[in-house]
Amino acid sequence: MLSEWELWACANQVLLTHGENASLHVAEQIGALVLEGDAEGIRTWQAIAARIAQLSATGGQAPPIERMN
Repeated sequence: MLSEWELWACANQVLLTHGENASLHVAEQIGALVLEGDAEGIRTWQAIAARIAQLSATGGQAPPIERMN
């Protein structure tokens, strides 16, 4: 699994790249990983999805670094 910092960075990049279609992109990634049977990849993308939801709900504000560890 990626570190907290890496997960937040991935979530931010997905939002910057895909904007309002970020959730669709995540769903496509998870779907592909389900077909491959990649449980670790699925967990990683689910963690990214949770952070995307948080960023979306807070206007793009991630928690302070000290709270990420």
